[in-house]
Amino acid sequence: MDGVSTPLSPTPRSTVRRNAVRARTDRADLHAVLDAGLVGHLGLAMPSGPVVLPTGYGRDGETLYLHGSSGAASLRAAAGGVPVCFTVTLVDGIVYARSAFHHSMNHRSAVVQGTARLVTDPEERLHGLAVLTEHLAPGSWDHSRRPDRKELAATAVLALDLTEASVKIRTGPPGEDERDLVDQGAGPAADWAGVLPLRTVWGEPEPCPLLPAGTPVPERVSSRA
Repeated sequence: MDGVSTPLSPTPRSTVRRNAVRARTDRADLHAVLDAGLVGHLGLAMPSGPVVLPTGYGRDGETLYLHGSSGAASLRAAAGGVPVCFTVTLVDGIVYARSAFHHSMNHRSAVVQGTARLVTDPEERLHGLAVLTEHLAPGSWDHSRRPDRKELAATAVLALDLTEASVKIRTGPPGEDERDLVDQGAGPAADWAGVLPLRTVWGEPEPCPLLPAGTPVPERVSSRA
C-alpha cells in the first residue's frame, strides 16, 4: 500500500485526544515515521511489572518485525499473546518559549498497539530478519553470512500488525500567551524564543581492526556518511 493515501483507522486506544491538532490520519505518515527511526520501544505488562525494551525493528508493508533472544521472558510473553505497545519517537528540535510552560519539542512519533505474533515459518523468519537487517544497514543482507541453525534457535522473531496505530507530529515555533508578549524590559518578553533544530548525521566509517589493511569501504556504507 506504500504510495497510496490510506487513512489510519483509529480505535478507542489509538485515538489522539491530547493536542489532537498534531495527530496525523494518513497511513503514509505512520510509515514515514517508522521508516525514519532506528530504535523503537516495546512495552508490555509482565507479572513482575511493566517492561519497556529498546529494540531495532523493520517494516514490510503493514507488518513490523522485531527480534530478540528466544530465552527472554518478555519476548516469550509477547509471543504468548500479551498485548503490546511499540513506539518510535524522532526529535527534530527544542522549542524555546517565553514561558516555561510553552517550552516544547518538535517531534514525530508513532504508537502501535496490538498483539505480536511469533514467527515460526522458516521462510518468514529469514524474511523478517532480512527486513530488520536492511532497515538498520541497507544492502547488508546480501553481503552477510546467513544465520545458522544455532543462531536461529537463539533468536525469536515477532510480527506486529500496524492496524491499530496513531501518529503525532509537532512543527513550527512556540505557542505564546499574550501576557508573555508584552514588553517587560528585562522580563520574559525580552528573552529569545524560537526553535533549535536537532539533526542526526552519520560520521566517517570506522573500520574493524580485524579487517585486512586497505579494505575499501563499500558504497552501501560510504553513501550514508
